[in-house]
Amino acid sequence: MAEKPHLNLVFVGHIDHGKSTTVGRVLFDTGAVTEQQMRKLKEEASRFGKETFEFAYVMDNLKDERERGITIDVSHKDFQTNKYYFTIIDAPGHRDFVKNMITGASQADAGVLVVSAKEGIQAQTREHAFLAKVLGITQLLVAVNKMDTVNYSQDRYNEVVGELKEFMKKIGYDVSKIPYIPISSLKGDNVTKKSENTSWWDGKPLVEYFDDFTVPNKLTDKPLRLPVQDVYTITGHGTVPVGRVETGVLKPGMSVVINPGNVKTDVKKIEMHHQELKEANPGDNVGFNVKGVDKKAIKRGSVIGSADSPPTVAKEFTAQIIVLQHPTAFGAGYTPVFHIHTTQFPGTITEIVEKKGGDMEHKDLLKTGDSAIVKIRPLKPISCEKYQEFPPLGRFAIRDMGMTIAAGVIVDITEKV
Repeated sequence: MAEKPHLNLVFVGHIDHGKSTTVGRVLFDTGAVTEQQMRKLKEEASRFGKETFEFAYVMDNLKDERERGITIDVSHKDFQTNKYYFTIIDAPGHRDFVKNMITGASQADAGVLVVSAKEGIQAQTREHAFLAKVLGITQLLVAVNKMDTVNYSQDRYNEVVGELKEFMKKIGYDVSKIPYIPISSLKGDNVTKKSENTSWWDGKPLVEYFDDFTVPNKLTDKPLRLPVQDVYTITGHGTVPVGRVETGVLKPGMSVVINPGNVKTDVKKIEMHHQELKEANPGDNVGFNVKGVDKKAIKRGSVIGSADSPPTVAKEFTAQIIVLQHPTAFGAGYTPVFHIHTTQFPGTITEIVEKKGGDMEHKDLLKTGDSAIVKIRPLKPISCEKYQEFPPLGRFAIRDMGMTIAAGVIVDITEKV
């Protein structure tokens, strides 16, 4: 299918700042969604009394499909530019967005941060931008959306961009490398074509910036690691795990190990976007059949690796973390929820080994702004890897009280025997 190089793109940003509408507009304007499909969505949107939501429905339609489990690749939508073939990850309007954002962003090669010109930076703008950084998205664009609601004001655009630059710099982005594009995804300004309404701005339309992304170094020389996103039982095909190859190569006939659980099996057929593949490489979202494996033995968060290099199962791991926000402070004994690749689990911080920055006085407590080396013991068997060796399986976010409180990378692992 794709002669062009393939990239995964994630859209992030605060709720109601127009992520879904931006995605819908990009897909429509690049021809990935037809006039006829759009007309249907428009009718559907007005039937629900949501006249401006037709673009958002492009992605949100997929959500219902996914809940009914009709096809394998529903939460991804494709479009092409002159240079690349893109997969947009995960319906952005998802209720449980941050969880998905963590698994979604950890699969992305590049991202678009959508910020409303009217509201400027909000809580989730900060949270999502920070997560994108921690999860390794170095290629980022900022779309300053809803310019139509501020009468395409250059002053308001400058104000929002000023705030954003200050914040992005703080979390470690090189702000000189990030374009800030004034758009209106509802009206179509500067999404695929230059708008007269922002004649004061001399950049390119959003989609043209997508061709400035570079294809990340593919981790094909490493052993296979594929975190499972979902498992389906499909008549005639048996058990079909779905996930993205993070490192190595998956081939039909290959012997693999599924961890945790040490389940050994062989891969039969591999499919991506309903086409059979001779091999799947890092970045490919695939579904594949495994021989004689009961559906219960494999679930979201399982990791598939090659038989000669099975995925690591951690009894405990050492990590470097940075605390983004915490209402008070925490120390050893604290048990929040960890999100790593496609899995989530409660884990106890057993020891603060060393503080690296922040408040250096209280060595045994961590609060907002601190960074430290800590030891973590998962309360259920999980498979993860050292960040140095398998980056996508070695970075994580920590959540508690409905917010992301910290993020980090794994530096060492004590294996479960």
